[in-house]
Amino acid sequence: MLAKLSPRHMARRCALTGAVGLALVGAGLPTTASARDAEPDLTRFYDQRIRWTACKEADAPEDLQCGKVTVPLDYARPGKGTLDLALARYRATGDKRGSVVLNFGGPGGPGVVELAHGGDDFMDLTDNYDVVSFDPRGVGRSSPVSCGDGLFQNAAAMGGTDETLRDPQTALRQVRTAADACAENSGPVLPYIGTVNASRDLDVIREALGDKKLNYLGFSYGTRLGAVYAAQFPDKVGRLVLDGVDTLTEPLSEQGVAGAAGQQAALEDFLRWCVRHASCPLGQDTRAAREEVQRLVRSLDEAPVPTAFSGELTGQDLVAAISQALYSKDHWPTLERALAALVEEGDTRHIEAFATGGMAPAGHREPRPRTTRTGDGTLVDYEEVPLDNLPAALMAINCADDPDRPTAEQITRNLGRLRAAYEEASPIFGRHRLAQVLMCYGRPKGTDYIRDEVKDLDTPGMLLVGTRGDPATPYRWTTQTAKRLGPSAVVLDNKGEGHTGYAASTCVHRTVDAFLLYGTLPPSGSSCGSEDDG
Repeated sequence: MLAKLSPRHMARRCALTGAVGLALVGAGLPTTASARDAEPDLTRFYDQRIRWTACKEADAPEDLQCGKVTVPLDYARPGKGTLDLALARYRATGDKRGSVVLNFGGPGGPGVVELAHGGDDFMDLTDNYDVVSFDPRGVGRSSPVSCGDGLFQNAAAMGGTDETLRDPQTALRQVRTAADACAENSGPVLPYIGTVNASRDLDVIREALGDKKLNYLGFSYGTRLGAVYAAQFPDKVGRLVLDGVDTLTEPLSEQGVAGAAGQQAALEDFLRWCVRHASCPLGQDTRAAREEVQRLVRSLDEAPVPTAFSGELTGQDLVAAISQALYSKDHWPTLERALAALVEEGDTRHIEAFATGGMAPAGHREPRPRTTRTGDGTLVDYEEVPLDNLPAALMAINCADDPDRPTAEQITRNLGRLRAAYEEASPIFGRHRLAQVLMCYGRPKGTDYIRDEVKDLDTPGMLLVGTRGDPATPYRWTTQTAKRLGPSAVVLDNKGEGHTGYAASTCVHRTVDAFLLYGTLPPSGSSCGSEDDG
């Protein structure tokens, strides 16, 4: 699964997905027990309180406070070790009724950094809430996982290239090499990463905040985390919102097809917008523009062009860049200019910024070396978070959450059929997403708890927001997940574009805030109209 982050996060931090992100495989499984009364004594974790202080980072807003909670490494054996989780909050300015906890997606997105730089979207909620986010286990400052050089050395194996498709056995061997690198660089947290344990951490955070119920706003992957929490702790659910709803049941191979189709639909929307402008570098006809994109991708795959950073830009790098840009309609003008610079001047810099999320330019992708101990469970400094942490955590969490493990023989036998399905879903993004079928090869079986147990919930009403033009989480996942969760799930149909609705639609924003602040749920099936400004 590619990273599924909110548009705010995509603009700043969603780096190294696509070919690089798909090169990651971790090791180990999460603890899958779901009831506190079946576990050893966790009182010392549930009795803690957070000590809030000013955030130490120089660019952190003055009104942002930072803290931490401590959780067991292994909930079944809490004496085995502990982890510190980084938290941040904006304090309530009005009559406080508790906290609302945010997760911005990924998986692998660090919540503290996102809240620091994207907190303006949530200031209305501070009328009644402390607005809180956190770095989940294995993410950001919270014992960050890393694959070291393995991620970058083996990225080509997962890039959907013709070589990979002709010789999958070699690609699978490279995936195993990457898995070894992940295990070597990630420390003891890796076997205990995943949404089942992150949900249990979320309940410890709820108690440490002093809240009897969890009020929660999750985006993209954050909807998976919220749904798992509701299944594990139904009596602790307060006002819960899921925006950009993830699937709970589809295997990763099917998610890849859905993602390719969603990206193709988003590209068509962008092309229809672009060709209306004389400045569009792809022409003034949508069909011709689509063919020009395909030609450009093929050309760069056959003959990559040098970049400003002594590397090369391939067609698959271009596909990765376009896929990132399509997560938000706000990026369309920048994408248009980046394509113009590439087509008309051979300038790769603007496309590279999309391809890497502004974090690591093509041709200069070595991760930051780890300088701290990996096994003590304490928070690391921001400058010590490995550059590959987001994709490393993304793959470790997704594989921990998925129980399917096709054999090398099954993968090789089905690759041709799957390639046809992916390329039918998208002639541009299909091959790029096909590597998804390889990404968990060699790992132990992930948990089956999410697929089998997160259903038919007995909770207060939950608000699920689905966006019709979402390139990452198709609208049908919203309705399917709502049906699976049961009658407490209320669907808001956002007839707009982009990944998630809260930041892009005034209507969605107001509806979500009304629920979180006042408990006002719209009738299920209510809609927000398109806010297309042309």
